Amino acid sequence: MKTGFRQSMVGVHTWAGLVVGWVLFLVFLTGTAGYFDAEIDRWMQPERPLQRETVSAERAVEEASARLSRAAPGAERWFIGLPGPRDPDMTLFWRADPSAGGGTGRVEIDPTTGAPVAARETGGGQFLYKLHYRLHYMPAVPAYWIVGLCSMLMLIAIITGIIIHKRIFKDFFTFRPGKGQRSWLDAHNVLSVLALPFHLMITYSGLIFFAYLYMAPVIAATYGMGEEARDVYFDERFERDSIPARTGIPADLTPLAPLVREAERRLGDGMLGYLNIHNPGDANARVVIVGGPATPSRQRTGLTFDGVDGTLLTVSAPDSAPMTTYQTLLGLHEGLFAGPILRWFYFLSGALGTAMVGAGLILWTVKRRARIGGTPGFRLVERLNIGTIAGLPVAIAAYFWANRLIPVGIGARAAWEAHVLFIVWAAMLLHAFLRPARRGWREQLWLAAAAFGLLPALNAVTTDRHLGVTLPAGAWDLAGVDLVTLVLGLAFAGVAWRLGRRARHEVRAGGRRAESGLRARGSEAAE
Repeated sequence: MKTGFRQSMVGVHTWAGLVVGWVLFLVFLTGTAGYFDAEIDRWMQPERPLQRETVSAERAVEEASARLSRAAPGAERWFIGLPGPRDPDMTLFWRADPSAGGGTGRVEIDPTTGAPVAARETGGGQFLYKLHYRLHYMPAVPAYWIVGLCSMLMLIAIITGIIIHKRIFKDFFTFRPGKGQRSWLDAHNVLSVLALPFHLMITYSGLIFFAYLYMAPVIAATYGMGEEARDVYFDERFERDSIPARTGIPADLTPLAPLVREAERRLGDGMLGYLNIHNPGDANARVVIVGGPATPSRQRTGLTFDGVDGTLLTVSAPDSAPMTTYQTLLGLHEGLFAGPILRWFYFLSGALGTAMVGAGLILWTVKRRARIGGTPGFRLVERLNIGTIAGLPVAIAAYFWANRLIPVGIGARAAWEAHVLFIVWAAMLLHAFLRPARRGWREQLWLAAAAFGLLPALNAVTTDRHLGVTLPAGAWDLAGVDLVTLVLGLAFAGVAWRLGRRARHEVRAGGRRAESGLRARGSEAAE
């Protein structure tokens, strides 16, 4: 009975992983890059200062408040995102009073001067991060459903993979190179087990990110339908503080520096995340100061002050146990609390997950080549594998090249960077269908090697933020991007060279077999 159940899970594991494998590869690859989104942002805006003076939160908010007072004096809300270790700039956002016509604005400023950051428009690392759950060229909600379905099938594939591998820990120490199908199975097993806790965590937590969307009927059954019912649900879920409406009575906003000082006294120096200023310039102004994501639980203590006299009104209560559990899962998924070492662990685990998905897709074709290798379905899977596993990295490298080569002043520049990524990916998919499979693999892998390996050289030619400058300056966020692309280029070159060496070996072996056959037939004829 147990054997039958385990065998029945083999098919579930195979097809759950195959039908969405290419989307999962995209999700894992871009999500992994997203763990260094801020560093990629900085690399893609070389106009930013190489090093910047560290300023206190008090000085930063005074600069921000002065600029917001000039830019949006009658706004409904101001938002001030404070500088942090990975992002030294401040983000300012404002929303105008809806009764006055609405409208929003956003600007990034240098906290030392209060001046807007002068840098090229780019999607940066944020585009890659959003791509892993938001996809592109489609509305948000359908994208969330697609990624959610893929996450569910991924979770099924992981669980069934654990079930069918009764020697899972023994297989972890088993890798037999040069054995064809056996080698690919070993690679898939090792990659799966090496970061298995991470794979389970990242898949399940990613699935529940939009649980409110996937389980909307359950919410509607309790809270009812319509906008008001949804607002009640979110108010209870996130325990939103009630902000009073504007009175229309003008009142000066209290200085923000003393409020920040009080918040740091309660939460700790450097532990503030952002400020929300509601109804600035009104008698009912409120200043909400929220702590940063210092822990996996995403527990952000919020302090609400009277925006006129600076009195502390409320301190947010700790989350309930269910909410803490939920927020911890989301916090573990995002990894925003992680320091440099843990962030690299996230990155490497994500890379192992990407390789696991890729190895599983390749294993499917290797296992079935002798039996159904000539069928249209097999050809489709094999070509999609080439165009995604080798072609998508080429497209992502092209995204970085586009950042350096597209003219800085062109309109919709960030959109064109994204267009380049998808145009190149489409070209790689077309190339995969037009070339023999083995040549397609080698050619695209060599192209990926060149695209990543030459990126630091392109950076040196087009900017003054190259390794010769960033390494001596200790700007590891910028140097790290160049160094990682060099490593990726070498890795892709190594795989491409190995495939070429294997192909040459097989050609020579085939020639020797043919020569032996001719000699044998010649001997028979002579007799």
